[in-house]
Amino acid sequence: MVRHQICEVIVFEIRLIKLADREVLSGGWELLDIWREQPGTVVWVDIDGALSASDQEQLEARFGLHPLALQDAARDRHPPKFEAFNDHSFLLFKGLSAASQSIDCGTIQLAVFAGERFLVTRHSGESPSVQRLARELRGGDARWSRSAGAMAVRLSRLIVERYLNVLLALEPRLEELEGTLLTTGDDAVLAELIGYKTDLTRLRRFLHYHVDVIRDLQDGENPGFDTDLQHEIRDVFEQQERAASLGDLYYQQAADLIDGYISVSSHRLNQIMRILTIITAVFVPLSFLAGIYGMNFENMPELHSRWGYFTLLGVMGLVAATLLLTFRHKKWL
Repeated sequence: MVRHQICEVIVFEIRLIKLADREVLSGGWELLDIWREQPGTVVWVDIDGALSASDQEQLEARFGLHPLALQDAARDRHPPKFEAFNDHSFLLFKGLSAASQSIDCGTIQLAVFAGERFLVTRHSGESPSVQRLARELRGGDARWSRSAGAMAVRLSRLIVERYLNVLLALEPRLEELEGTLLTTGDDAVLAELIGYKTDLTRLRRFLHYHVDVIRDLQDGENPGFDTDLQHEIRDVFEQQERAASLGDLYYQQAADLIDGYISVSSHRLNQIMRILTIITAVFVPLSFLAGIYGMNFENMPELHSRWGYFTLLGVMGLVAATLLLTFRHKKWL
């Protein structure tokens, strides 16, 4: 495989797909000459890295890409979007980074330009979805190599599959935390749940953007996407909706678990405070009696009584027993 260096920070990798025999050639700009001379071919230009102004001008001149769409594709931060032009369509996604295997994941910008016979992709970092599509094309998968639109739809499906894998991997952990919450929940559990809620907030925003992107794509006929792709586009849309629904579900579940943790903690605190209140209620009258007979005035007749001490202890015990029985009757104990 030949990589053609355009400038210091960008690498173009061009793949030419010969539709007749499903052959895939990889190389540099020289493949564009073959592509122009052979109408039955599709070219895929994959751009890994930054996209300078001069590179944008070159792509605009070679493929007629809209300059404003190229500016959006060159940005490292931009909301996902869909836009149709005269002879090509532009899709902008938030893909998961190569190192993202869990809900605490990073994202990359992934731009897709689909025309009648060309596909241009640009990703701000390494993209496993793009790499997987390339492997499938080299393996001769006829389903996705039949047109640039088919490859773009397949790439969209691979992007959402990675989101689904990350979300589905979170479900067992949330169920485990739910059980832990009612037994040995501590502040570490709360911190983990808050982290999940924060990550899900970010993912939900991207997933709902993606739903809008694919919804716009499936509404009407768009350049670069043949009518026979409607079933594939519909399938991708359903997967995007599923991912967005799971994101909402797990976000709500994490929020409910946080509320549950706070409720359980408040309940435990109330239990402790009730016990302390009962102890205080029992010892207040006892302390009152002890305080009275601890003053040692000479005219206190009980101090000179032979049975005064034992009588006071009996009264104090009776008071304590009466209070405890009353609390138990009211089911405070």
